[in-house]
Amino acid sequence: MFRPKLPTMPQPTGNVTPPTVIEPTTITPGTPTTPSAPAAPAPVTTSTRPTIQLTPGTALALVGSGTAVVLVVGAVLVSMLLAVAITGASVAVCAVVLRSLLASDTRRR
Repeated sequence: MFRPKLPTMPQPTGNVTPPTVIEPTTITPGTPTTPSAPAAPAPVTTSTRPTIQLTPGTALALVGSGTAVVLVVGAVLVSMLLAVAITGASVAVCAVVLRSLLASDTRRR
């Protein structure tokens, strides 16, 4: 029951062709040929996309927007860290209060 049953390899059916034998061939070096006519230069295609030129104003705008993104992401991360810290502190205070209430309840009995 616990022994694996391995499948058997099925035998091929129908016409079976023997493998093809590939015979090696020899390569004889030939004489180099020179091109009859020089090749024509490829046509130069111009790009239809406009080129982007950075002026001092656009560079300043890019730096300003990058700084703003960094500040916003930093503010979000700091606020999340602060929320986790406040939640942890409130859970700790609740645990201390509950422990105090349970301890005083057992002393009264």
